[in-house]
Formats: sequence, C-alpha cells, structure tokens
Amino acid sequence: MNGLLVIDKPGGMTSHDVVSRLRKITGERSIGHLGTLDPMATGVLPLLVGRYTRLAQYFSSAEKSYSGTIRFGFATDTYDAEGEPAGACVKPQLTLDKIRVAAARFHGEIGQVPPPFSAKKVQGTPAYKLARAGKPVTLKPATIRISSFVIDGLEGDEAQFHMSVSAGGYVRSVAHELGQELGCGAHLSSLRRTAAGAFGLAEAHMLEELEPLSGNVEALEAKCIHPRKMLPEMPAVTADEIALGRLRNGGQANLAEFSQIELVKVFSGQRDLVAIARRLAGTLFQPVIVLG
Repeated sequence: MNGLLVIDKPGGMTSHDVVSRLRKITGERSIGHLGTLDPMATGVLPLLVGRYTRLAQYFSSAEKSYSGTIRFGFATDTYDAEGEPAGACVKPQLTLDKIRVAAARFHGEIGQVPPPFSAKKVQGTPAYKLARAGKPVTLKPATIRISSFVIDGLEGDEAQFHMSVSAGGYVRSVAHELGQELGCGAHLSSLRRTAAGAFGLAEAHMLEELEPLSGNVEALEAKCIHPRKMLPEMPAVTADEIALGRLRNGGQANLAEFSQIELVKVFSGQRDLVAIARRLAGTLFQPVIVLG
C-alpha cells in the first residue's frame, strides 16, 4: 500500500501508537507521521505509507493550525495538563481584554524555547529523557512564526483560542509564556489540531473507521488523499511512456510543463505518482525521487 492517510488522532495515544495501529491495519511496515501530536492532543495527523514515506522531506515546513484551551493560575513542568504543578496555584484576576493584549505579543516571528519535556535533543539525548531523570535541561530558543493567535473567550480560569504556527512551534510553550506574561502561571489544558498544511479535519479518518478494511489495500488506498492533491505547490504532469521510462531509470526527460516552478509531480495516468522531478532547463527534468 502507498499513500498519504490523514488520521483524526484520539486523545491518550502517542503518534507512534497510531503508526503501530496502522501497520496492523494496512500490513505495511513503512509508515511515518508528519509532525508529532502529544498524547493529550487530538486531531489531524497525516501519515505517509509505503513508498510515499520518501516524500517526507517535502512536508517538513507545513504550517499547523490548532484550537484549544489554556488554564490560568499555575504552570506545570510539561507546560500542559499532563504535568505536575510547578509553583504555587493562584486565583487569577484576568479579563478577556487583558489576556488578548498579552496574547498580541505572540504573533509573527518570535524566539521560542521548546518545553523541557520535548523530543528536542541535548547533546544527542531527547530532552524529555533528561527531564524525567530530574536532570537540568537547557534548550536554545528557535525562531518560529505564529501567523494567527486569537483568544476566543474566557470561562472561569480557562481561555479558548485558535492558533496557526509554523513547523517546529510548540503551542505548549506559548501557553506557558502567556502565563508568565500575565504573572499568574498557565498551561495548555486541551489541544486539537485542525489542520496540517493543506489537510484538515474534513480529510481525516478515525482508526475505528479503517479497522474493518484491514488488509483491503484497494479500499484503504481509496481513503488516502488523492495523489494529485498532495504537495499542491508542485504542478502535476502526466508523462508518456518514453519519458516515464527515462525518469524511472534516473535519466532526464522532457515534460510538457511550462510554469517554470522548480519541482513537479510526475504521474502515469491519474493516480500513479512515479517521481518528483527537478527542472534543469525549460521543459527538461531530472528525477530527485523515484516512487515506482
């Protein structure tokens, strides 16, 4: 089986748990997810299956969108509701306008320090392993971009929000730093990913929906994103047999493509994605990844 499958991840599962379930459903060992979701989080988790795992590099910069809630009054060591309280619990004296004013600084390009309980590595060791062992974790700030951060409402000590953030950004860190900004502590209390790049909840499937299709490759591939809708920034080109033969063997070929965009998706027919090819000059292309 080959394809891009979008799963609506349930809470309480790691992203690796989802990969393991899909391996059993599809019978395919080669599966990789495109952007980890914490166990507490739910929502859009795209996964590449089979030969399509070779395409992972082209999805690495995709922006992610989320909705969720931030609880004010205390921080936690993990920056979310699964962690232990870090410091005293206070009764926050906040208004919706005050939170919105503080949230406004988390917009555009900012420097963000990842949570200590994260997969970021410190001298080759994942930070969360050091944090769990009680060892100090020092992580360098990374530049991320938040294109949207809107506080939708406030009920008690919890604010509802939605956010769009670049790859590598941690919503948990935003919640934690917002609490610091307001002087009362805060943590992420719930999170749902609503979109990853071009794919949203409308394209996502529940694992329970797929399990009855176990072993039925044709039915499972029908649940995948249509190959021509993947990587929409790349034009799709249907090649003839002569060009396909050359590209499959790593050779150069002329393709009827005139947009001048550097990379294109090369198809045999409507669904059979054969290669990603780079433009050399004009309509002359060289394959950079051959899929079949």
